[in-house]
Amino acid sequence: MAILELKCVVKEYQGDGQKIRALDGVTLGVEAGEFVAIVGRSGCGKSTMLNLAGAMDFPTGGEVILDGTRTSRSNDGELTRLRREKIGFVFQSFQLLHTLTAVENVELPLLLSGRQDAREAARERLEWVELAGLENRLAHQLSGGEMQRVAIARALAHSPKVLLADEPTGNLDNATGATILELVRRLTREQKTATLMATHSAEAAALADVVVKLRDGRIVEILRR
Repeated sequence: MAILELKCVVKEYQGDGQKIRALDGVTLGVEAGEFVAIVGRSGCGKSTMLNLAGAMDFPTGGEVILDGTRTSRSNDGELTRLRREKIGFVFQSFQLLHTLTAVENVELPLLLSGRQDAREAARERLEWVELAGLENRLAHQLSGGEMQRVAIARALAHSPKVLLADEPTGNLDNATGATILELVRRLTREQKTATLMATHSAEAAALADVVVKLRDGRIVEILRR
């Protein structure tokens, strides 16, 4: 059963006096433990899909359902809890706080949510991403690949149902990027997370279980491996 569902989703924006349709009738389901890559040229709707899936934006038409919750029918408080408890985000630019250590970066969202075991949980997540021993290193002292591992650990800190990754290897060299993607794939299966990744890279998409090809806001092909 799909943890994340987009049903006949349409998303329109107003620009230069006319409506721009970023997504046009997109239907997609992502199941627990499934790694899905969204591919297509810039402007095809990849980032819009991630924003809708993460309840950062809402459809003009159709529905986005996350673990049984229809995002467009939720109030601000419900949406805040949904994002905090059920969604993890990984970005191209890492978005770590460089004055904090690796473990403090992972621990921070847990502290904000009131977790009493935040430090212990943060250390465990760093072990998941094979960074045991680097917990006390400041973020700016880490390599690009290590920083992205910390970002992944932070995204998974609260054991979300859905992991959203926007070009997670865009700032990494090919070898490091491949290692990060293998890590994401392994954690997706081990933690039973529904992972949705936007990427320009054919090499990155090749590691996914499902590849969704977008063109002009429409799904033109779905490849299952």
